[in-house]
Order: sequence, then C-alpha cells, then structure tokens
Amino acid sequence: MGRFFNLDSPLMQFLSKMADLMILNVITLLLCIPIITAGDAVCALYYMTIKMVKGEECYIIRGYFKSFKDNFRQATILWIISILLGLILAGDFLILRNTSFSFGDVMMVLIMVVAIIYLFTMIYLFPVLSRFENSVKNTIKNSFLMSVLNLPKTILLFLINLAPVVLLLVTFQAMPFLIMFGFSVPAYVCSMLFVKIFKRFEPEEEETASGEELETLSFIREEEEAKKKQLEQGNGENV
Repeated sequence: MGRFFNLDSPLMQFLSKMADLMILNVITLLLCIPIITAGDAVCALYYMTIKMVKGEECYIIRGYFKSFKDNFRQATILWIISILLGLILAGDFLILRNTSFSFGDVMMVLIMVVAIIYLFTMIYLFPVLSRFENSVKNTIKNSFLMSVLNLPKTILLFLINLAPVVLLLVTFQAMPFLIMFGFSVPAYVCSMLFVKIFKRFEPEEEETASGEELETLSFIREEEEAKKKQLEQGNGENV
C-alpha cells in the first residue's frame, strides 16, 4: 500500500501535476480579471504548461511570474491588438446582419473567413510568444503561418479550447471544475500538440542550461540571414 503513496509513484506524480495545474489555473484566472493583463496571463500559463509537458524542472509560481514579467510589454500589445480586431469583426458582423446591402452575403462570407483566420492565429499567438523571442509583427506572422502549416492540429486545438465553453453551456454545475482547471487543463492538453509543432521550428541545439532563454523561430532567423547576405552582396557589387 505504501508504494502508492511513494513520491515517485504514478499516483503521486498525477496528484502533484493536478495540484500544479490548479495553482496555475487560479493564478491565471485572477490575473485575467483586470482584462488588460489577460494576454500576459495566458502567455505565462503556456510557458509553464509547455515546460511541464517537456518534463523540464521548474518552480510553478516563480516560473509563471518570471514569464509574466518578461513578456508583459509584448503580450499586452498583442492582447490590445487582438481585442480591437475582435471588436471590429464583431461590429462588422452585427452591421451586416441588420442591414440589407445587395452585396451583404458576399461581405458576410469574407468576414467569416477573416474571423476564422483571426481565431486560428489567436490560438497560437501567446504560446508562440511564450516560447520564441520575436517582434510583435513577427509573432503575429509566425502564429498565422503555424496555424496554416498545421491546419489539422489547429482545428483540434480550437476544439480543445472550445471544450470548457461547451461544458459550461451544457451544465452550470461544471463551474467549480472550470474555476479550478478551466484554463490550465486545456492549456496542458494543447501544449502536448504545441511541443510537437514547435519542435519543427526550434534550433537543433538545446537551450541554455537554465532552459529559460527564449528562442527565435528558425525560419525567421533564416529569412533574416538571407536578407543580410543579399545586402552584403549588393554592397560588394557597388564597390
């Protein structure tokens, strides 16, 4: 019987992981309340869940707030941009729904296509920011490219993120569970997919010993190196 309560037993490891996810969920939920910090809170959540999936040793609270502090500026900018774009799309949808333009149906289809692109990009936005170091523009660009390059996984990620909302609509009794795990469990499950997706774009060399340095997406780095070479060749021809 004692082996079940051994710290290395599968049961204790499972309970420890669930406790970590509950802590992450409560912190994320509290930091989402001010709304303006919600983007950074989700970014920090994915920073930790990806580490958990990869089996990297980390202190849950310290690691979470380290990411929250390091990514605060970019995450807040991206969050504000996301909110504004979401409001514009919602406003356009309501306007077209309550008007009778001759080209209304065409515009509605276009808005739906843009909305899908917006949602798919949003799924990757903060996980990408939590794992890779880039400008705001490149983070958005990379998130969109990843969502397209991994379309089947993107659809699965969308369904996973949608699950808590569906669960709440089905039964309000799920609220206690969602308060404890509504953010962290979907993020952890999604992180299993993100680890596989990001591996394609990560450098072959391992991260620094601390494991906490951010990386630059490899295809962005290659693009920048190509531009640099072209510039050097152009300067050489001018000489």
